[in-house]
Amino acid sequence: MDPRRLPEFGGFVPMSFFVELNKQNVAESPVLDEPWRELRWGENQMNLKYVQKYKPEQDDIRYLRVLLYGPVGAGKSSFINSVSNVLRGRMTIPALASAMTSDKSFTKKYETHKFIKGRGSTKTFYPLVYNDIMGLEDGTNRGVHADDIKLALRGHVKEGHKFNPVAPLTQDDPGYNPTPSADDKVHVLVCVMSANTPQMNLSVLEKMKSIREAASDLGIPQMAVMTHIDEACGETERDLRNVYKSKYLRKKMKDFSSAVGIPMNCIFPVKNYSEEIDMNDDVDALILSALRKMVDFGDDFIERI
Repeated sequence: MDPRRLPEFGGFVPMSFFVELNKQNVAESPVLDEPWRELRWGENQMNLKYVQKYKPEQDDIRYLRVLLYGPVGAGKSSFINSVSNVLRGRMTIPALASAMTSDKSFTKKYETHKFIKGRGSTKTFYPLVYNDIMGLEDGTNRGVHADDIKLALRGHVKEGHKFNPVAPLTQDDPGYNPTPSADDKVHVLVCVMSANTPQMNLSVLEKMKSIREAASDLGIPQMAVMTHIDEACGETERDLRNVYKSKYLRKKMKDFSSAVGIPMNCIFPVKNYSEEIDMNDDVDALILSALRKMVDFGDDFIERI
């Protein structure tokens, strides 16, 4: 019998009916056949040694300084802990982080996080530091002021300064550093955002745009880290190596790139250490991929100043 002739339809049915039916029965795959970005998963040790051997060429700069900023709950402190884990090869918690979901920032003070290298009498620090900062919040008089982050870019915020959501830092405040050294200034600005957030509020995006413009005026390189990729995408949660095959995550990165203005090749998806109690090679690979680019971008900037 002609497959297009079905008695219940009382005659012939157009072939387009069967094509559409077949489309409905075959669910579209959430992953691409091939990754849209290549990542060499087996080169962790090479990338780790690259970071370990790095040293700024400028004599007056001991540390390459990376400033993390972004919306509340994006995972800035957790990313610092994850970087520390990778560098030290074990679980560490240099930055206090909250596991609770909240619209209030857990980080209140301007803190510099150094990473220990070696042990005992040979103990030193990596020439790479991260500054954690209060999160950006929706609306006025909430979260860190964009002006405070702009001052931090220039090195004007003292270690331990407690941010005031109501009033930004001024030259008369004890937390203001009037004479920042080359070491105090930021060499890489990194936006941390969550892949698990439906969308960012307009006021937060406006603050981020203002901060980016200030960094651009200073010539500071900028990049972004996209966290919580396992929570946002089931395929990535099942196998972290699907990260660059995930259609959802690629769209998320593109949407963020369009909204904030950071190019796609400067956005790096990562999974922070959260549930794990032991190190994981695939988690490390993504963190090292982002970390190596931070070192490269920061070193290029240091060479120009």
